[in-house]
Amino acid sequence: MFDPRVEKLAQVLIHYSLQLKKDEWLVMIGPANADELYKAALVEALKAGAYVTMRVGIADAAYLFYRYASEKQLSFVSPTEKLEVEKADALLYVWSGWNTKEFTSIDPKRLAVAQRARKPLFETRLRREAAGKLRWVGTLYPTPSSAQDAEMALIEYQEFVYGAGKLDRRDPIREWQEVSRRQARLIRKLNRFKTIRIVGEDTDITFGVRGRKWINCDGRVNFPDGEVFTGPEEDKTEGKIRFHFPAVYMGKEVVGVQLVFEKGRVVEAKAEKGEDLLKAMLATDEGAGRVGELAFGTNYSIQRFTKNTLFDEKIGGTIHMALGASLPESGGKNKSAIHWDMICDTRRQGYAVYGDGRLIMKEGRLVI
Repeated sequence: MFDPRVEKLAQVLIHYSLQLKKDEWLVMIGPANADELYKAALVEALKAGAYVTMRVGIADAAYLFYRYASEKQLSFVSPTEKLEVEKADALLYVWSGWNTKEFTSIDPKRLAVAQRARKPLFETRLRREAAGKLRWVGTLYPTPSSAQDAEMALIEYQEFVYGAGKLDRRDPIREWQEVSRRQARLIRKLNRFKTIRIVGEDTDITFGVRGRKWINCDGRVNFPDGEVFTGPEEDKTEGKIRFHFPAVYMGKEVVGVQLVFEKGRVVEAKAEKGEDLLKAMLATDEGAGRVGELAFGTNYSIQRFTKNTLFDEKIGGTIHMALGASLPESGGKNKSAIHWDMICDTRRQGYAVYGDGRLIMKEGRLVI
């Protein structure tokens, strides 16, 4: 009935990532062009005995909203969406837009207004997740627009996406269980360190991680997955860092980002392209200029940049950090309406990562 890889994806999402149970309420959210995945996931959810709500969007609706909405309308939060975040047992987000560049002409300040208004929803989701009352997962369904961004044919991109999720294997769930065990071993080592330092081209930055918890990202929240992260101490980030890949935010690209931190806060920010967006997002709120996340990418099935954060932040041998909100389960306390991942390609010649002065990773290869 479905592409076998899509069927496996639905099975992994419902039974492994969300672990959906009888009588639970699942809400599926995303664009209508992922209909095959919605159908396959619906079948699996119904087999599990769950109740399912589908909130599926149409092409250009988001663009029209950001173009024509008044500031009051931009700040409006749907009571329906609020109810979902407050009461649902599980949320399945599908990212499969028709046009990844649809917000290119939208003023970044308009995007920031809507983002600030949604901050309480974001915080509610994080709080319920940390309390074990909400499970959620986000995934991507391959579309021509995403394939074009990645500079691949659609068939090639489908192979890339499903390969990154191990959906071309006989038993993907077993494969992800092994990923979980392997990353748990890495986390036991990382938990010993009080500081993490990255050194390389235009980069010498230290993050305080004393007392913080490293989290195993093994396909439960993002899929595909493959990273371990923590929430650094809010006032202990010092130094400078260059990001080699474009930082993508709602389809907009900021190229050549360089940041300087003092006492945990960004004190200097520049970019070769998109600097206005970078500075607008940094001004979103008090926490936007602090680091909410520090992470190691561990998915070595992903080796190329595709302009999609879901995959790019997982590239094996890279490190990324997120400006803005921390995830509470890591011990991070930073609050913000944004959570913007930026990737440093530590696979490059001369790059090294240290924990309390001890070499952890050299040019993308873990040595601990």
